[in-house]
Amino acid sequence: MKPDQQARQQLRAIVDAARERRAEDVAVLDLTSVSTTLDYFVICTATAGLQLNAIQENVRQKAMEAGLQRPSVEGPSDRWLLLAFGGSIVVHIMTKDAREYYDLEGLWSDARKLDFPEEAQPS
Repeated sequence: MKPDQQARQQLRAIVDAARERRAEDVAVLDLTSVSTTLDYFVICTATAGLQLNAIQENVRQKAMEAGLQRPSVEGPSDRWLLLAFGGSIVVHIMTKDAREYYDLEGLWSDARKLDFPEEAQPS
């Protein structure tokens, strides 16, 4: 099952917003076939605590511009921050250590990974 066009645009806005603030290893998991309460996870890595906040602020702003409601925020901590846009999209911004420790991609390995290639920047 392919995500509908609106969800795809919202996910693209979130992925691009994370990358604008230099998030690493941005992954999008489609949970619709493995969860009855969640639709998508976006998981990315921040290299430092200050970057966690910068990514979070940009993701929140761009997601709301794309039509998502104001997210609830879990944390903040210096290792992991979670933005929940209702039950549809949950964004996990984690340090490398936290991402390896909690291994959300391994925990949700039955979920399909969606591809959002980096868009070419104008020269």
